[in-house]
Amino acid sequence: MASLIFYRLYLHPLAKFPGPKLAAISRHYEAYYDVVCNGQYTFKLAELHRRYGPIIRISPYELHINDPSFYEKLYRQDGRWNKYEWSYKAFSAPDSAICTPDHDLHKQRRAATAPFFSKASVTRKQGIIHNLADKLCDRIGKSVNSEFSMNIGTAISAFTRDVATQFILGKDYRNLDTEDFNAGMTAVLQSSGAIWRVTKHVPWLGPTIKSLPHSFMERIADDATRSFLIFLKDCELTARAAMSAYATKDLDDKDSRTIIDEILRSDLPSNEKTLKHVNDEVGTITGAAFETTAQALRQVLYQIYSNKAILSRLRAELSTLPSANGQNLAALERLPYLTAILMEALRLSPGVASRLARIAPDRDLVYDKWTIPSGTPVGMTALLMHKNEILYPDPEKFDPERWIDIEARKKVDKTFAPFSRGTRICLGMHLAWAELYIATTSLVRRFDLELDNAGPKDVVCVSDQHLFETSYSWYLRATFWLLLIDVMDHLRL
Repeated sequence: MASLIFYRLYLHPLAKFPGPKLAAISRHYEAYYDVVCNGQYTFKLAELHRRYGPIIRISPYELHINDPSFYEKLYRQDGRWNKYEWSYKAFSAPDSAICTPDHDLHKQRRAATAPFFSKASVTRKQGIIHNLADKLCDRIGKSVNSEFSMNIGTAISAFTRDVATQFILGKDYRNLDTEDFNAGMTAVLQSSGAIWRVTKHVPWLGPTIKSLPHSFMERIADDATRSFLIFLKDCELTARAAMSAYATKDLDDKDSRTIIDEILRSDLPSNEKTLKHVNDEVGTITGAAFETTAQALRQVLYQIYSNKAILSRLRAELSTLPSANGQNLAALERLPYLTAILMEALRLSPGVASRLARIAPDRDLVYDKWTIPSGTPVGMTALLMHKNEILYPDPEKFDPERWIDIEARKKVDKTFAPFSRGTRICLGMHLAWAELYIATTSLVRRFDLELDNAGPKDVVCVSDQHLFETSYSWYLRATFWLLLIDVMDHLRL
């Protein structure tokens, strides 16, 4: 043990890099902040950068950089970039593109599903989002003039889940139809990061849990977890049925294709078209689409309805749209102030709170005076970069004006990364953007909402669950509640 400590401190290729000695010795340093301190390592990294500088050693094997000027050099479209396998083993989905470390295999797997999530595909299928946004508004409308507050945060989660499952699987799980918006599922999804934080440091735990029979897990689970397990089981049954019916299905109709059809009709070799591969893809893609977009949309609604000036200006802009195509996605995307609001919300609520390490397997990297050996995991964190005071003066302030000024926008364009960048950029970002545009417009044009017991603390990230956890996540108290006070009939489409 003493010799290992000596090696890591003084002889290891990363020994020259600054950082806390305990982090250089063992991953237990990170585990303490991840597990014991409930997802605080991301915030500890910000503190360490203030102490040691822009590049630090954060484990025996990994570096972290907090300098926006390096972002476009690390997250690039050219060259080979591997993911750090240690971080993604925790998800126990090795056959998915998201969790594929190797650059070449990831490129092959991603190519099979990328057309399904293209801008053209999302635009063509935007009716799914419009219909579900209308359903969300109908549910909210039924609560108007009620004496009771409605948990709009949970309703938003139900909306993004229904969009994701309909778009990806062609199946409506009707979360928006349930009385409580299937709040149990929301609770499980928001708390799932706690499992990820543990399985990251105890790598055998995830596969062990996954190997347990569904029937056993359902028996011992609470009601909320059971609902999630039933969803996973149904996804597997859906995959089996789709694979069985694939040979006779008419795939000329692009709108009827599911992600499973897209995988099966792709150029992937036969060993990549197994049930295991399909299940891993479905599980990770749907999982990534649920709470990421929901949290951004909650941020949007909180900020809009907390600031009457922003709300008034947005409504004035929306009023310029002709009623005939007032919610057409292309028309909404051309609105500068709406776009600025969404960009500012994504700055404060990026999809992932964790660092996303990249590895250059065949070349050294150079940062300032430092040469980083090939094969070294190097991470950056969008959540920290988006609060850089040089790029974003008064970074905690929600200020859409940052994105109206074209010159100011150019300054931050290459470092604005709510969906990451480079070869591993978020597969579903066009779908997420469409949900934000359509849902925001639908709600703002139809309702006045009054915040009930909500404050800035409710949309500030306080824990790294890989995704984004706010202080009042629904399963603890309430993400935030909105009291419905009025329907704007004169603005209803």
